[in-house]
Amino acid sequence: RKEEELDSKDAIILHQFSRPTNGVPSLSPFCLKMETYLRMADLPYQNYFDGKLSPQGKMPWIEYNHKKVSGTEFIIDFLEEKLGVNLNKHLGPHERAVSRAITRMVEEHFYWTLAYCQWVENLHETRKMVSLFGPFSDLLKWILCHLTKGIVKREMYGHGIGRFSEEEMYTLMEKDMRTLAGLLGDKKYIMGPNVSTVDATVFGHLAQAMWTLPGTRPERLIKGELINLAMYCERIRRKFWPEWHHDDDNTLYESEESSEASKTYSPLQDFSFYSRTETFDDEGNSISQTPDTDYTGHSLFDSDVDMDDYRDHEQCK
Repeated sequence: RKEEELDSKDAIILHQFSRPTNGVPSLSPFCLKMETYLRMADLPYQNYFDGKLSPQGKMPWIEYNHKKVSGTEFIIDFLEEKLGVNLNKHLGPHERAVSRAITRMVEEHFYWTLAYCQWVENLHETRKMVSLFGPFSDLLKWILCHLTKGIVKREMYGHGIGRFSEEEMYTLMEKDMRTLAGLLGDKKYIMGPNVSTVDATVFGHLAQAMWTLPGTRPERLIKGELINLAMYCERIRRKFWPEWHHDDDNTLYESEESSEASKTYSPLQDFSFYSRTETFDDEGNSISQTPDTDYTGHSLFDSDVDMDDYRDHEQCK
């Protein structure tokens, strides 16, 4: 379709893949990571599902004041510099180093085993979730998914992990998941009681195992033996994605969460600005804000808002 002119002046435009049909925000761990980070940092943004890759061939990517930035790590660095946000301000040097090491394990190792499960072994189920419409949508989805399968297998082989057998790859996946479960333990978030950037990364990937891979080994593992990871995913989903409702919601993961039965959910945000106008704290209490202001009354769309004070307030709740 004809491209629309986007005005990114003082606005974060998030380019990402279209929403899948199963209610999960994204089948891409990196797109889900980036959008979750924006919500964690309480930065208003506008989704744009144009399917266009960045000049570097990456997805997701952002535009801000007509500046294009791709690669989630570079996007986060850019936003920290331009808007003064920092989810890691409470971490010491050692904790920051550990956080980066976890990020590398998840994005450079665990990611590939997930990609194999999504786009190779479980391709038939993944194809059902891909969002395409029109008279030839089924054919287009079949072509798209099989092209993606070929790309994933080729890139996995180049990475090296794709040279192992399926059983060996699942062994590596299980080791990564057990490592994450051990690192989390009984903590609220990966690095302790407060959310940090690594949580957006870990959640973006674990959410795929939790909600997009029905009947597979990673789903059975996260919902079975590694139940602390399932509770962790639910904790983040309910705090930062209040409108994301899953048909298979299960009270099994609610031992330290409040009941969600009385809450109402709206569809996931599409082509519109998002800010946390209606979300919930860790005890399940509603936090209402006007669409364009924070608790102090300052505009969330102003690029010079002091986000530190806001997060201090949130963390004290």
